[in-house]
Amino acid sequence: MVILVTGATGLIGCELVKKIHEKNHTVHYLTTSKTKIVNQPHYKGFYWNPSQGKIDENCIYGVDVIIHLAGANIAKRWTSAYKQVIIESRTLSGDLLFNLVKKVPNQVKQIISASGTAIYPESFTVMYDENTTEKEDSFLSHVVQKWEASVNPFRVLGIKVCTLRTGIVLANHGGALPEMVKPIKAGLGAVMGSGKQMQSWIHINDLVALYVYALEHQWEGVYNAVSPNPVNNQQLTKAIAFVLHKPLWLPAVPQFVMKLLLGEMSYLLFSSKYLSAQKALDAGFQFQHPEIKEAIAHLYA
Repeated sequence: MVILVTGATGLIGCELVKKIHEKNHTVHYLTTSKTKIVNQPHYKGFYWNPSQGKIDENCIYGVDVIIHLAGANIAKRWTSAYKQVIIESRTLSGDLLFNLVKKVPNQVKQIISASGTAIYPESFTVMYDENTTEKEDSFLSHVVQKWEASVNPFRVLGIKVCTLRTGIVLANHGGALPEMVKPIKAGLGAVMGSGKQMQSWIHINDLVALYVYALEHQWEGVYNAVSPNPVNNQQLTKAIAFVLHKPLWLPAVPQFVMKLLLGEMSYLLFSSKYLSAQKALDAGFQFQHPEIKEAIAHLYA
């Protein structure tokens, strides 16, 4: 199988490419940096620039499945200009892929797109699943809605569309977890706000396995890419401290303090998303790291 991957050099993309190669599939990947283009037997790079509408059409040759991970990092200060970058990096890239597949003869059967959990309403007690129609009214929720809307048109071409709404990705070499670990290692760890905000998370190994499972089983529709066992911020913070054998001395950090430091982006620390993984479980996917303490121990053993 030949798989076209966008965002292949990012945190998730790098691990996903390794997993795809373990399964003996070939990867075509798109990059905005011409210096990152390589041409190897099972790993071929192609140039694109979504903001300029440029893409090497050869990238689609022989491709069976597209995995679309590309999108600007949301963990940067949300200025008005950067908000536009966050939106356009997701929507323009999706539009460019759709126009390519519509224009160039191909054999693409499925597209699997990353998405976010911000679309769901805030909740401390009600667990939401993929059938939820109620949506949060926030910047990131609007980003997710536009993101998913950019890949839905593939259906009119007879291509299966699968969307993986991804929670907090736990990895030891990037993403949110190393930033949580730093202050705890230094003895400055603290719960954020009340600590009751729910955090739906997933170990990076389970996430990339979920992508491969979705393509091998030709999933369609929306799936929550989260562990079956969400925890609240207090439980997450305590689990990290437990694994690292560090105490938590400091009082909880008030929300207004983080808003002064981070601006609107502080939403990421205090948003409460309580999500179900039952649909993925019912489809036969088995999580290797479903419990928070074991997942963190695996990453920081």
